[in-house]
Amino acid sequence: MNKKQFIAELNASLRRLPSYERQDILQDIEEYFEIGLEEGKTEEQLSASLGSPHQIAKELVATHRVEKVEETATAGNIFRAVWAVIGLGFFNLVIVLGPFVAIAGVIIAGWIAGVSFVASPILVLINVAIHPQIFELFDLFFSIGLAGLGLFILIGMFFATRATTNGFVRYLKYNVRVVKGGMKHVQY
Repeated sequence: MNKKQFIAELNASLRRLPSYERQDILQDIEEYFEIGLEEGKTEEQLSASLGSPHQIAKELVATHRVEKVEETATAGNIFRAVWAVIGLGFFNLVIVLGPFVAIAGVIIAGWIAGVSFVASPILVLINVAIHPQIFELFDLFFSIGLAGLGLFILIGMFFATRATTNGFVRYLKYNVRVVKGGMKHVQY
């Protein structure tokens, strides 16, 4: 594959990146080819030494998505980062997606439980308004106790969500480094 073909494939594979980053990457590749040609290597040798443009693009997109999550940890950014890391290889489908789904399920369940506990006094009052003949004072006090417990659960879920997000971002970064260059780039 010559320089023009390599850059065209890389550019097409990098379409998910912002244009300014894509241009910066393509400029770096152009410089790599220029330096290599000055050293007497052929375009085919240089493109072979770089590897597959599609794999390079996958790694760069995954790195970009993980960096984006570090800047702003929104649910959308996290999901995009997870999918980008999964795209690096089939192995990641099991290693990244399984734990992500399990942890996300636990976090979502915790938030739902906390919100429903906090809302329980309102639900008891609505029930009393609809069926006043079944009102018991115990239900009201029990729901108030659940609301207090729900507040503690919500506070705990806030910190658990933040810690889980930070841990998962670190894990995604580790995974990208391992896929990019094996264990030689891993720093603890």
